[in-house]
Amino acid sequence: MNREVFEALALLEKERGIPVDFMLDKIRKAIMTACKNSYGNEDAIVNVDESKGEFEVFLRKTVVEEVADAGKEISLEKARELDPTAQVGGQVNLPLNTKKFGRIAAQTARNIIRQGIRDGERGQMMQEFQSKNQELVSALVERIDPRTGAATLRIGKAEAVLPRSEQVGGEQLAEGSHIKVYVVDVRETERGPRAMISRTHPDLVKRLFETEVPEIYDGTVEIKAVSREAGSRTKLAVVSHDPNVDAVGACIGARGARVSNIVSELGGEKIDIVEYSDDPAKFIASALSPANVLSVEVAEDGSRACRVTVPDHQLSLAIGNKGQNARLAAKLTGWKIDIKPESGFYGES
Repeated sequence: MNREVFEALALLEKERGIPVDFMLDKIRKAIMTACKNSYGNEDAIVNVDESKGEFEVFLRKTVVEEVADAGKEISLEKARELDPTAQVGGQVNLPLNTKKFGRIAAQTARNIIRQGIRDGERGQMMQEFQSKNQELVSALVERIDPRTGAATLRIGKAEAVLPRSEQVGGEQLAEGSHIKVYVVDVRETERGPRAMISRTHPDLVKRLFETEVPEIYDGTVEIKAVSREAGSRTKLAVVSHDPNVDAVGACIGARGARVSNIVSELGGEKIDIVEYSDDPAKFIASALSPANVLSVEVAEDGSRACRVTVPDHQLSLAIGNKGQNARLAAKLTGWKIDIKPESGFYGES
């Protein structure tokens, strides 16, 4: 039985990547539980000799004059057969007949191997997900639930579900295709480790730019803020830490190559790249791009509210379709933005 167990463990390590030591530790604990169940004593020593493929199990018993609990106690006479120096109050290690104990151990080992495979795979999956937490990963679309629209993705050796709510509206995923997803969080649940993944999260765009723009990756250009309405439009605020590097230009790339790669990865989502400034008025003005801003009046009460004036003919551009441009600019800057036309008549309340 023992040799078979060791062979099974070696095969598991080879095929599933679950270490033999991890499984042996599980078996040791299980044998101790079996000792408790069989003898009412879990004070056991389990020695494992991998080279011989053997388990040795000893039950530790207290030496007493009169035995009241046979599972935990041993008489002095019997103790001295094992250890001639044994004394009352001391302890001796009683070797268990592994043939007699073999059936229990074999059954235990089988159950533990099954459970250990599950635990080991969960551990591996957790490790795999943790290493990718808050990162951009490439995933294979394995299947799409026709009822809910949720997509099951393969990420390395692990699986994760991309719910419909985290997919970009209007985007059609195809089984067998590769897509980029952002790992928002990793959680341990009753049903095993679970990666919360998204195609709509603003940080997906951030990570795409880090991958595409070397100046962001090496820290020359920094992404200060992102606001996004997935599938429609994203605004990205960037700043350069090198006076010789133009932050916006670096992100756009020669003839728009860098930004167009990201736009195509996002299925045509529009991307506005704007210059960040520590000066709120300057930052708010650039955040409202592509509209030109004439002036920004910041509220004096410290409420992070401002009034922006734009040329009359640019009012609808500044506000955007269904208010989107103004909304994304407000989200990007963290300011409440009230937009007024230069004439003061349009939309005056």
